[in-house]
Amino acid sequence: MRVNRAWLGLVVLMLPTLLVAMDMTALLLALPRLSADLGATNVQQLWISDSYGLMVAGLVITMGTLGDRLGRRRLLMIGGAAFGVLSVVAAFAVSPLMLIVVRALLGVAGATLAPSTLALITNMFREERQRGKAIAIWATCQFTGGALGPVLAGVLLQHFWWGSVFLVAVPAMALLLLAGPALLPEFRSDQAGRLDLAGVGLSLAAVLLMVYGIKQLSVESVPVVPAVALVVGAAVGLLFVRRQLRLETPLLDLRLLRNRPFTAVLVALVFAGIAMAGTGLLVTQFLQSVLGFSPAASAVLFAPMGLGVAVGTMAAPALARRMKQTTAIAGGLVGSALGSLLLVGADGASALPLVMTGIAVLALGTGPLFALGTGLVVGSVPPERAGSAASMSETGNYFGGSLGFALLGVLAAVVYRGRMDGTSDSLAGAVAASRHLPAGQGAELLHTAREAFTASLHVTGVVAAAIFAGLAVLILTMRPATRTAPAALPDYEVTRS
Repeated sequence: MRVNRAWLGLVVLMLPTLLVAMDMTALLLALPRLSADLGATNVQQLWISDSYGLMVAGLVITMGTLGDRLGRRRLLMIGGAAFGVLSVVAAFAVSPLMLIVVRALLGVAGATLAPSTLALITNMFREERQRGKAIAIWATCQFTGGALGPVLAGVLLQHFWWGSVFLVAVPAMALLLLAGPALLPEFRSDQAGRLDLAGVGLSLAAVLLMVYGIKQLSVESVPVVPAVALVVGAAVGLLFVRRQLRLETPLLDLRLLRNRPFTAVLVALVFAGIAMAGTGLLVTQFLQSVLGFSPAASAVLFAPMGLGVAVGTMAAPALARRMKQTTAIAGGLVGSALGSLLLVGADGASALPLVMTGIAVLALGTGPLFALGTGLVVGSVPPERAGSAASMSETGNYFGGSLGFALLGVLAAVVYRGRMDGTSDSLAGAVAASRHLPAGQGAELLHTAREAFTASLHVTGVVAAAIFAGLAVLILTMRPATRTAPAALPDYEVTRS
């Protein structure tokens, strides 16, 4: 397709990318108000916030491969239309149950958008340098949306009701539906075969159970149910893998993992997600519960993390022109390790500038990984497999985030309880307990709890630095990417209109 048309198409693809990322984070500030208005219990609040992300994570594999077969533009249009309509329904929900169901359906629609947009970009930009720049812009939108979601929600909630947070998606999706057919070509495999419905069920069950188990490990004091969910999810996942390896046209082509650079970048995406999510979890709590900022102010102070990734992804193509891609990615990860170490010094009067500088440098360094690494993943496979590769990349991101919240969250909790000698399970619990104590005892409890939480932030910074340093070594030692070409590739069809 013509270059100008491709870049205009990229502008259209930026809309769903930005909105899906914003929808993942914007609800955080709106949750207290909508819960009060709808009368949601604590359990219902958990499902309102988690149902969207769980469905996205559970179906992104299916949707990435489904787009290869049905047509990526067609699936994007269907998902965009559903997302717009469901956003209106969510804005006017009248009960917690209704909102939970609608949020889950929004997750189904959202799962169609991310892999479809990335796969379309891969096919619209065949020249490596242009594709790298386009993927960098795509990644920038993804992380900018995540960073701006809470900020935009805070502005909207000052002037409108909580439903306005959902309505932001409607005009963007309307523009996608109007401009998409004119600017986006259709890409699909001409001989895709039947959709593996059993594989869809197995992948959905495996991902949902494992993501649920990971999330709940960090919030339940008796982790029996999360542990069972993880074990069952792993067993179902094993059945899914065995089934996919036997099929001629699998739902997810796991033979792509034979490509060592492909696998190395996927591993890096997962572990970078662990480090970023874990530090993000600790920093947001530190800003509110230790430094005493309001949720809205904390969202603004935390924005450098998302914006740092955005700047890093935008700078990645320029770095790739001056050095090897692997060198650019590894160098960025070393920077992320140094940023993580800045968190270790966060204490007292210097805490805020060190924390903000640390998360900005940490995030900036991951930009080349998310831009160039994603390009290496989708660029190392044949074009007809771009949707499958994109879905694996997105699944890695979701798993990394969930693992980060659970694993580093649990580690921080262990450090905190150790410093508190088992007298307090969480900083939030200490804050609540201090209100029922005499002034002197309450102040002493708060001081001790805040010092204990600060120590957990320091440990998290050290662990994140070790992860980033290890990933830098992994990327530097991987071999150059080569395209995989397994047997029985389906024919590939491109429709320009």
